[in-house]
Amino acid sequence: QVQLVESGGGLVQLGGSLRLSCAASGSIFSTMGWYRQAPGKQRELVAVITRGGTTNYADPVKGRFTISRDNAKNTVSLQMNSLKPEDTAVYYCNAQNVFDSRNYWGQGTQVTVSS
Repeated sequence: QVQLVESGGGLVQLGGSLRLSCAASGSIFSTMGWYRQAPGKQRELVAVITRGGTTNYADPVKGRFTISRDNAKNTVSLQMNSLKPEDTAVYYCNAQNVFDSRNYWGQGTQVTVSS
């Protein structure tokens, strides 16, 4: 059974930093990443990373966020620096099963940036 468990969200002030972590279990995963959904908006990509380490970032977070993963531990992390109020959202971990390409989601973790 595939399971993704996120941690690390919270409340931070403008310009602050947070680190999100996601522990995946139950399979081996190719692309892993983070998405976010703000109130009244659609879920959007934040950053993804392939098993080989290739990364892709959404333009609004380039230069501020860094995604990383540990294949041995099946974890993916998102270091978020210089946070802005517009980064406020529920952040979701995503992982693609290497065997059938099915996508799995975590339960989400709230990130709130106050001004």
